[in-house]
Amino acid sequence: MAIIPARGGSKRLPGKNTKSFLGVPLIAWSIRFAQRQQRFDKVIVSTDSEEIADASRAEGIDVPYLRPAALASNTATSAAVVLDILARERQSGNTFDLVALLQPTSPVREPSRWIEAFAHIDGDVDDAVIGVAPAHPHPNHAFHWEEGGKLRPFADGKEISLRSQDLPPVVHIAGNMYLIRATVLETQGSFFPPRTVGVLCDQPYEAVDIDTEADWVAAEALAKHYGRSP
Repeated sequence: MAIIPARGGSKRLPGKNTKSFLGVPLIAWSIRFAQRQQRFDKVIVSTDSEEIADASRAEGIDVPYLRPAALASNTATSAAVVLDILARERQSGNTFDLVALLQPTSPVREPSRWIEAFAHIDGDVDDAVIGVAPAHPHPNHAFHWEEGGKLRPFADGKEISLRSQDLPPVVHIAGNMYLIRATVLETQGSFFPPRTVGVLCDQPYEAVDIDTEADWVAAEALAKHYGRSP
């Protein structure tokens, strides 16, 4: 099952999930991607907004219910939202081996990354897969910002003078891919159980996470520059 979580109460960028991203509502990018994936048996949009629900239905997605208020706050976790959906589906007699989470704020995805992710899961060794991207800037070139403007190296300080290309590889959560065994999510309550592996998403347009107007401008420019479409 693929779940697209789309809360309606964004404060930094109001209405972002239905806002036109290169001529298409932002949420439609994730919906259309999910609809093209053969491994997804069901696609669900989880939202508390009638406007987002209507935009999803316009893309051929059934939105049978709106997210309860307790799961629509800015403190509600994605894991809690997905667990609620799994419980509702089970009550309807539907069970799923795997759950994929597609955040609409990371609209541009490469299908090949998901092929790699499913290969990890199919191997029966890994329980979860997340998309990761190279960390820029490198954390070994970062500082703690302390009182009086004092700087303290974020890492051990030994590599602060090294060139970026000489530092060990570091990645961060890209936000564009989460795939996990349903039973593991239910027992662990997290998308990051012990047996989690990463799939490298190193194209500039893959690791965007739209939260502000500046994020939006950069994401649209990257998608347009690289010729990506929903």
